[in-house]
Amino acid sequence: MRNLISLFLLFLVFTSCKTTSVIVTSKSEAEKQGLYKKPEVAIKTKPEKKKKKAVEKVEPIITENTPKKDIKSRLSTDENSDDFIINTNNSSYLVEQLINAASENLGARYRSGGSNPEGFDCSGLMFYTFSKFYFVLPRSSNEMSTLGTVLNPNEIRKGDLIFFKTNGRKIINHVGMVVEVLEDEIKFIHSATSKGVIISSTKEPYYKRTFAQVNRIYSSF
Repeated sequence: MRNLISLFLLFLVFTSCKTTSVIVTSKSEAEKQGLYKKPEVAIKTKPEKKKKKAVEKVEPIITENTPKKDIKSRLSTDENSDDFIINTNNSSYLVEQLINAASENLGARYRSGGSNPEGFDCSGLMFYTFSKFYFVLPRSSNEMSTLGTVLNPNEIRKGDLIFFKTNGRKIINHVGMVVEVLEDEIKFIHSATSKGVIISSTKEPYYKRTFAQVNRIYSSF
């Protein structure tokens, strides 16, 4: 009986010291056996900012059936003081809409620094008009005069910007939009210090004398 017990004890000691495949001494081995998984390299990222909801800009819907407005206005000269309709047959519809948008403010008062229907200065009227069609212009007439291409007299069309150097200034300080081009005359809408938003003519001595240049700021005109 003692011999059996001794043999059993020796068997326990032998088996307890035997190396088994369960013992893992390295990460690579543990990985092979599926006991270990390398941590994925964490990529540092900036905390995600909450996205602002995009405000969809609603473009003017223009179709062949869209009614076109007649543009009635009043010239600043006494001899041409009757209302008239600007001929828009040969201009693009975008240009017509720009002229319409500016003409809606005819009669608005002049206000230095103004850029809304409560009052406009010359560049404020252009800034406001073009912004309605998502065209962002500089805020001063002198800066506007650096945009686009300076035109020769025979290249001038409706929708172009016309610039002046008034009151003896050496730099451009006044701007309007061309609304009609005749053989020897340009009619333009602008905000004048004395009368507010009106349509004037380059035949008037004051504007004939102070005329500087005409720019086309968008090639699509």
